Amino acid sequence: MAAVWMLLGKTLFPAELIESSREQGVKTAEIPFDIAAEFLPDLLREQDERLREQSAAEPPATPEFADIIHRSRVMARLVQRSRRVAIRNVPVLIEGESGTGKELLARAIHQASPRRGKPFVAVNCGAIPEQLIESELFGIAKGVATGTDAREGFFKVADGGVLFLDELGELPAPAQVKLLRALQEGAVTKLGTRTPEKVDVRVVAATNRNLADEVAAGRFREDLFYRLAVAVLKIPPLRERSGDVGLLVDRLLEQVNRESAGDPGFKDKNLSAGARNLLLAHPWPGNVRELLNTLRRAAIWTESNTISAEDAREALLPVPGARRHDVLGRPLGGGLNLPELLSEVARHYLERALDEAAGNKTKAADLVGLPSYQTLTNWVQRYGVQR
Repeated sequence: MAAVWMLLGKTLFPAELIESSREQGVKTAEIPFDIAAEFLPDLLREQDERLREQSAAEPPATPEFADIIHRSRVMARLVQRSRRVAIRNVPVLIEGESGTGKELLARAIHQASPRRGKPFVAVNCGAIPEQLIESELFGIAKGVATGTDAREGFFKVADGGVLFLDELGELPAPAQVKLLRALQEGAVTKLGTRTPEKVDVRVVAATNRNLADEVAAGRFREDLFYRLAVAVLKIPPLRERSGDVGLLVDRLLEQVNRESAGDPGFKDKNLSAGARNLLLAHPWPGNVRELLNTLRRAAIWTESNTISAEDAREALLPVPGARRHDVLGRPLGGGLNLPELLSEVARHYLERALDEAAGNKTKAADLVGLPSYQTLTNWVQRYGVQR
């Protein structure tokens, strides 16, 4: 049991460990090393899992999805659905927070589809000025404006392949009408002409908004939504991808080392156990993009080969609205009082748990990971929580 408590206290559940004896009494146990916290594979997975997958009539595994690093079941299910939809010529709508890898998934779907080898044209809808949207999407004839040359639009450039409309929710209402018409007719008309041209384009759209909510709020056309939302894929945020952060940290750190290999004086970086634990515990509001940029910063700050916990902490950006990072990020010295800080955190979560559980101590204990209502009562008394 001593070894179990040491593993827990130094990895996933940071805690103050104590020891007691007749000779020494009760005192804090000092553990002079860190243990890297990793999410282990599920060793108790059902024996028939492989048989179930083989009998599910899934398309064969494809290397096109190899860059979507994951271990979590929620991401495995997303990749499974993406493989299914890739081989079918239907529109796809990808929803997910910023930095979750929507374009990466869109490209994988394209490469696994019968349209592989044909154009993949990515368009950031939020970056096109409203007055230029029609000409950018559908093209423009020569001489429409002074000095204007004829130009093909993104639809025509993507003919035969995929048009990836990123940040679709940013399209203004007039542009939504024109996009809907092009999708319905399978044809586009250049600005300055009256002759429609047929195009064969598969549209894959992405947004960090919930388009169903946008429709309900009147900010997005309902008919366009249903035209695009044939196959809807929702990429979970990194904080909901249990077990994936460790894999991503390793793969992205390899990428950082490759990117910096030619820089003068650069040394390949690895992570200390403390730094790894800190990254595993972070909520990552910016998702995979934030994780990659954090590793890039940490590699710059670190002069040695090993990124320390302090290097990683300095590389982390503040979490908007989160008290947790404010606690972790306070500078050492200058009146920092660790016992008071720990008490503040304990009172905060104990009060929240008791409020949410409506005073039920058994339920509150479960909410904060304590083994029993009696343990919770002891903590409440210890930290002076008034309930």
